[in-house]
Amino acid sequence: MRAAINKMIPLSVVDGPGCRTAVFVQGCNIACAYCHNPETQRLCTGCGVCVSQCPAGALSLSGKQVIWDETVCTQCDHCIQVCPNYASPKVLYMEAADVWEKISKNIPFIQGITVSGGECSLYPEFLTELFTLAGNAGLSCFLDSNGCVDFTKHPQLMAVTDKVMLDVKAWDSNVFHRLTGGDNRIVKKNLNYLAQAGKLYEVRLVCLDGESSSGLAEDKDVDMEEVIRGVAAEVTPYLEDFKLKLITFRNYGVRGKMEHGKSPTQDQMEKLKELAVQCGFKEIQIV
Repeated sequence: MRAAINKMIPLSVVDGPGCRTAVFVQGCNIACAYCHNPETQRLCTGCGVCVSQCPAGALSLSGKQVIWDETVCTQCDHCIQVCPNYASPKVLYMEAADVWEKISKNIPFIQGITVSGGECSLYPEFLTELFTLAGNAGLSCFLDSNGCVDFTKHPQLMAVTDKVMLDVKAWDSNVFHRLTGGDNRIVKKNLNYLAQAGKLYEVRLVCLDGESSSGLAEDKDVDMEEVIRGVAAEVTPYLEDFKLKLITFRNYGVRGKMEHGKSPTQDQMEKLKELAVQCGFKEIQIV
């Protein structure tokens, strides 16, 4: 029941309703080109590149494993910047009970917990145990997921999950693959399942600036309008049950081809919101 934990935020107001403890796991099953925390995508390979470059001497190498001394670390994140593998050595492998012990100290101040990543659904057994503990204490339990793991295959986890915040990266399969390296068929399946089960809290869409020169979907970075239309058509009866969050792309922390990408203008974001209204969405938020 262990998971690779990248970090925990004791009190967060941006990871679901109310004040929540947010838990971020390490490791992802896709690799979004616009990811703002790409160091959570992969597990450390033990290459040791970061060890000699740590200014605080908080890292050491034991065989093929990088050892992180949390008590010495100054959180300068230089290890993340020099890692050739988009990983972080600052990861703790923790059991659900150990994570819950830390979360439980925040109970007087929080209404729930949200587990994100990386991709949290890669650890279904860990999540089931953690959410059972949290639910028994009266906390709501949310997942922040890319939707690339089939939730229908994990009924025990879904039974203790209150809501899911689902990232829909792209609607066209070619666009999705070019953006993430993955396949979005499971995402669409999960969208339907979660909407029908009443477990969809919000659908998230990261909005980029600009279109391709050809105007063809297969040449675009993200098919924003297609996602809005596609989600609306796919789950029409449930559009009043969840929020559509339009997230303005910002290049903070991004590495690779989009690290110098521009943010869409407020006018572009408002036009996407207008389209969402036309498609039947009732609650739309621009952030």
